[in-house]
Amino acid sequence: MEQELKQEFEQLQAVYDTIINFFVNYSFQLFGAVIILIIGLIIAKKLSKGVQKLCESKGIDITLSRFIANVVKLLIVFMVGIICLNKIGISVTPFLAAIGALSLGAGLALQGLLSNYGAGLNIILTRPFVVGDTISVHGVSGQVQDILLANTIITSEDDVRITIPNKHIIGEILHNSDSVSLLELGVGVSYDSDLEFVISKLKEALLKHQDVSESKQPQIGITAFGDSSVDLEIRVWVNSNILNSARFAINMTIWNTLKTNKVDIPFPQREVNLIAQNAMQ
Repeated sequence: MEQELKQEFEQLQAVYDTIINFFVNYSFQLFGAVIILIIGLIIAKKLSKGVQKLCESKGIDITLSRFIANVVKLLIVFMVGIICLNKIGISVTPFLAAIGALSLGAGLALQGLLSNYGAGLNIILTRPFVVGDTISVHGVSGQVQDILLANTIITSEDDVRITIPNKHIIGEILHNSDSVSLLELGVGVSYDSDLEFVISKLKEALLKHQDVSESKQPQIGITAFGDSSVDLEIRVWVNSNILNSARFAINMTIWNTLKTNKVDIPFPQREVNLIAQNAMQ
């Protein structure tokens, strides 16, 4: 029993001596490595922001600017890490060899993640959409808030934050309406109406509507001749982030315009003829 305790004590003493010797021999190097790491992280952060501002000032869109800035930041952090390891006497060569040996297995294990990163790089380089655009893909739609290597973050009109893995965007049918979206509405008016007058009044009201984009003129025309009404189609462009609220507001404007100008909105009617029983006989 005493022999076992003595061996354990000797092992603890050896570990203690090793730690003490390390701090005695490398205390200044360790302190220097920490200082270098802190300064390196600060420089990486500031330089990353500077690169992003420079790219944006040169007309590069925000998506590519952020990507370039993040790459610069990662490269600086990687180089600072190598310097810090060398400072405390740790060689990075074995780490690089281990990374090379594990890369194949990691690639097989992380196929999904790597495919997301590859798709994200494709999005950033080809730019089918940028931050601020409104996209629809895989049954979800919203305004693009950020494009990362692994996923794309969009926000719906209801302020729902949606994260889409990038591999589900590349190779799929993508709808990009930029900053404005088309809103298609319809209304039926009586066959007795002066259609040119109705269309002109509706267009006049829509041009004054605050939700209608000024970049494109509203389009109004006859889309069909129904059983009880002449059906008009109204096409307007509105900001993509207020699509539903704009639909409600513009429908109310259409209703008020027709009502103010005494234009009838007919409802379906049917004529029923009653044949007297005596006539049947």
